[in-house]
Amino acid sequence: MPTVKTRSFDRPAAIIGLILLGVAALIFYDASHMSKGATYGIGPTAMPRVLVVFFGGLALAHFVTAFRGGLPVPDEADWKGFGWVAGGLFALIAVIALGGGFILGAMLLFAMTARAFGRRAFPTDMAIGFAIAFVVFLLFNNLLSLTLPQGPLERLL
Repeated sequence: MPTVKTRSFDRPAAIIGLILLGVAALIFYDASHMSKGATYGIGPTAMPRVLVVFFGGLALAHFVTAFRGGLPVPDEADWKGFGWVAGGLFALIAVIALGGGFILGAMLLFAMTARAFGRRAFPTDMAIGFAIAFVVFLLFNNLLSLTLPQGPLERLL
């Protein structure tokens, strides 16, 4: 059984905890300055407050981890996988910016992310990505009445 090396104080975990605490404070500040849109029920500040609790909890967990011996020593980064995911995000942005629409962009993002995790069936992943993006587009467009970027394929629907 391999042993896990830990550090006595994990400075990166403490720094990440401070960053998360700052993000929570910023979201809380923004939420407290929002106008109340609803007079009853859940208003527009509900979700930002949930995020404040979430980020605050993550910050607390990082502080506890930092002072209790720290995180295990991280593995070496997989830069090839990172490149595939970054390329997928860039492809999504480029396809939407060039008018290709959400479905095509999300399909590419899915397939390239699957490739980053070691899957080699790119045409199959494109088909799976198309199916998922198609369902997501229909749910957002028809059920939620929220408009996603449209391209030639989305205009046919």
